[in-house]
Amino acid sequence: MNLAALILCLSILSPLQCSLALNDPCEDPEIRRSPRDLRSDQITVLINGYSERRIPLIRSIAAAHSGSAVVSAVLVLWGNPSTPLDVINRLSRDLSSASFGPAAISVIPQSSTSLNSRFLPRREIKTRAVLVCDDDVEVDLRSVEFAFKIWASNPDRLIGLFARSHDLDLSRKEWIYTIHPDRYSIMLTKFMILSTEYLFKYSCEGGEAMARMRRLVDETQNCEDILMNFVVADETNAGPVLVGAEQARDHGDSRNEGEREEEVREVGLSTRRGEHRKRRGECITEFHRVLGRMPLRYSYGKVVNSVGEQGLCKKGGKLVFCDVQVGE
Repeated sequence: MNLAALILCLSILSPLQCSLALNDPCEDPEIRRSPRDLRSDQITVLINGYSERRIPLIRSIAAAHSGSAVVSAVLVLWGNPSTPLDVINRLSRDLSSASFGPAAISVIPQSSTSLNSRFLPRREIKTRAVLVCDDDVEVDLRSVEFAFKIWASNPDRLIGLFARSHDLDLSRKEWIYTIHPDRYSIMLTKFMILSTEYLFKYSCEGGEAMARMRRLVDETQNCEDILMNFVVADETNAGPVLVGAEQARDHGDSRNEGEREEEVREVGLSTRRGEHRKRRGECITEFHRVLGRMPLRYSYGKVVNSVGEQGLCKKGGKLVFCDVQVGE
């Protein structure tokens, strides 16, 4: 590490932030371990955090994840360098004491606001898979564990709960970002499980083409999830896998009502839906242009934990699923 750069960094950032800013994880031999040295029976949760207004929600989400037997560790990646250090330290102490299980909760300040940091390889990751998720999405633990089970059967693919699609606008001859009712090709980082190896492919490989696409993510402050879908699809020639959740509470969805949800939405990146979709369509078009091919592939259907009762019966004067017990 250059001494002058270190002195300059320490004059404006904390030692931890300087370490993140000046050390290249792609060149750290202690980070890229053999899959044999990584746990396959557990997962590391990476929660992206930015706004102090979402801290109460982050506490709840991180604590819930820590209570799962399949979670090895929970890392809150704090992506707002302007947050006062005392706030980060207080959050770190609160989260450390909030864990519901053996999984430790840590706060890792990022050196910049770059969304590419969500996919940086890290020493703290000691599992073959990671769960990348937003700070405004709460998923029940049973669904988390089921999604991880599906990943274990499909370790080369992206697994998630929120899907979107790409499509070609023939009139304008450009790609668009959309939702199809019968197929999907993009898994969102609201909840995304993937192999740890893809963190290296995203952050450390791909040469100048990947570097240009990562720069576009920085310029737009968007589309890191789309780029990861490009990376994985290009590697596997297969689409992602959509999993059904029993409960997936998305506080950032613009269709929410209530004061708390409105406050959460205001600090989100996708509050302007029309502009957001247009920008993401432009990302798809540019990624295609830079890569020289379109790797995204459609998938169909959803994997569910239980088929459940399908017939309706009349009980207590109401039509309900036949396995539902209705009190007299």
